[in-house]
Amino acid sequence: MDAAAPVQQPLVQPLVQRYLDHVRYEKRLATRTLALYTEHLTRLQGLADTAGLALPAVPPAQVRRWAAQLHGAGLGGRSIALVLSCWRGFYAWLGREGLITSNPVADVRAPRSPKPLPKALGVDAAVQLAEHDNPDDDPWLEARDAAMVELLYGCGLRVSELVGLDLQASAEAHQQGRGWVDLHEAEVHVMGKGSKRRSVPLGRAALQALQRWLTLRGGEGAGAATTQPALFMGRHGTRLTPQSVWQRLRRRSLQAGLPAAVHPHMLRHSFASHVLQSSGDLRAVQELLGHANISTTQVYTRLDFQHLAKAYDAAHPRARKGGPAKKGAEGPAGPGRKPDH
Repeated sequence: MDAAAPVQQPLVQPLVQRYLDHVRYEKRLATRTLALYTEHLTRLQGLADTAGLALPAVPPAQVRRWAAQLHGAGLGGRSIALVLSCWRGFYAWLGREGLITSNPVADVRAPRSPKPLPKALGVDAAVQLAEHDNPDDDPWLEARDAAMVELLYGCGLRVSELVGLDLQASAEAHQQGRGWVDLHEAEVHVMGKGSKRRSVPLGRAALQALQRWLTLRGGEGAGAATTQPALFMGRHGTRLTPQSVWQRLRRRSLQAGLPAAVHPHMLRHSFASHVLQSSGDLRAVQELLGHANISTTQVYTRLDFQHLAKAYDAAHPRARKGGPAKKGAEGPAGPGRKPDH
C-alpha cells in the first residue's frame, strides 16, 4: 500500500479506538483535530496491515519508508510533520500502556519545508498607507492610528513592542519590561524577544505623527488618559491590545485603497526590506529589528533579490526569455557593428 494513497476506511482496530477515546475524553481535542487523528491513524493501520505488521511491531525503518512515500507523492513537509506527530503521540501512549519498549517514530523527522518569504509592501504602497488621511474620521482616532502606522513602518516594531510602549521611561516600565519613547533624542526604546532591549531612531515623519497624537491624546473624550502610562490606548483609557491594532490597521489599509488588508508584521517586513534595498547593510537591519541571529535577517536578502529581479525584468531589453528583440534596440553599437567592451 502506498503511504500517499487515498485512505481506505477499514474498521478501526480496538487499539487505535482506545487511543482515540483517550485523546477525545482525556485530552479534550477539538472535533476537527480528532477527525485528523482518526484519518492519520486509519492510514497508519492500513499501511501496517498491508505490510503484514501489527501496529506495536512497526520498526523505525518502516516509518521512514512511509514518510518518504508521502513526500514522494507531493505532500509538503509541514503536512508530513503533522502526520508523524500524530503517529508519535499514538506510540508514546502505547509505551505508557506498557505495550512497546521504544517509540518507532521518535527519531523520524519530516523533510524541511522551504520557509515562505515574508509579505512586504512595495515602497509606493507603504507610503500610500502612511500618508493616508481620513478627514471624516474622529481626529483623536485618526492621529493615534497614523502614529501607530509610522512606528510600525518607520521603526520596524513588532505589534507587541508597539502596544508595550509607555509615554516615558519609569521604574515600573523597566520592571515590567515595557518600552518608551524619547522625543527629545528622537528614539524609541523597546523590549524585544528574549528580554532584549534595543533603541531605534525615530524618523521625521514618525516624530511628527507622535507629536500630533500626543497633542490630542489627553484632550476631550480621552477617558483616563491622564493617568494611563501607555502611549497608545483606547477611548476608555486602557492600553491597546495587539488585536485592536490588527483591526485598526486592517480598516485603515482598506480605506487607503490598498488591494489587500495589511497586518502589523507586514509593516515590519516592509521596513526591513526597504532599508536593506536602500542601504545593503544586513547587520544594520539585524540590529534595528532586534534579531539575535543574522540568519533570521537573511530572509530579507531574498526579498531584496526579488526586487532586483523585477527591476531587471521591467528595464532590460533582454529580460524576457525567448522573447523577440525590440525594434531599434540594437544599442549604441548599432546593427552590424561590434560593441565596445
